[in-house]
Amino acid sequence: MSYLLDGFATMWISVNTLNQNIFSRTKFETTGLEGFSKKDWYLVISNHRSWVDILVLQRVFNRKIPFLKFFLKKELIWVPFLGIAWWALDFPFMHRYSKAMIAKRPDLKGKDLENTKKACEKFKSKPVSIMNFVEGTRLTPEKHARQSSAFQHLLKPKAGGIAFVLGAMGEQLHKLLDVTIHYPEGTPTFWDFACGKVGKVQVLVKVQSIEALLNSDAYSADYFDDPAQRVKFQRWLTELWQQKDQDIEVLISK
Repeated sequence: MSYLLDGFATMWISVNTLNQNIFSRTKFETTGLEGFSKKDWYLVISNHRSWVDILVLQRVFNRKIPFLKFFLKKELIWVPFLGIAWWALDFPFMHRYSKAMIAKRPDLKGKDLENTKKACEKFKSKPVSIMNFVEGTRLTPEKHARQSSAFQHLLKPKAGGIAFVLGAMGEQLHKLLDVTIHYPEGTPTFWDFACGKVGKVQVLVKVQSIEALLNSDAYSADYFDDPAQRVKFQRWLTELWQQKDQDIEVLISK
């Protein structure tokens, strides 16, 4: 049933793509989409500009890598219609405990990661692509100013989400896909995209080895317990985001 439901979702994306190709003027300029396989396991990270980003990612990766899944908070399963759809499509639901909760009940320490690993058991035999928007929210001028972000075109990256995925599934994942999305005409709304008012979407994909990352000094399984390790991993991610900021500058100049 899991393969069948993923097949239905893939077909739905294919129909949307065909519809856009016929009725929309939107052009996709993509780089780095070669050499992928639906038999590999991927961690996909990206900057976040608009709700359109999800549709863009689904389109450019459709039938190239396994169907994209998002780690979701367990409370989101109660969202009408979408919650049951996410559950049926095997989106992993995270059980996160706050520091205050763990302080009251020390026995809960590590349980969130343990529960998430159990939720990901089925992915040991079934290839999957796990998606994470590292900035945690969509970029707006107000949020950019509020953060005093050092990046010209990005918000500050948050390392916790990637560390959580690596902790839960690191040994199963093969490749890290670092995706940069840029809209030359300005950030579109979902309605702009649905109406075909977006002229061009630029997508740049870079590939890194997950094994190399896990074996480097940048990441350790002690991320959540070791402050020094958190600093190292955040430094690695910040350097990745600095390069992404430069890549967007290059896309703008095209």
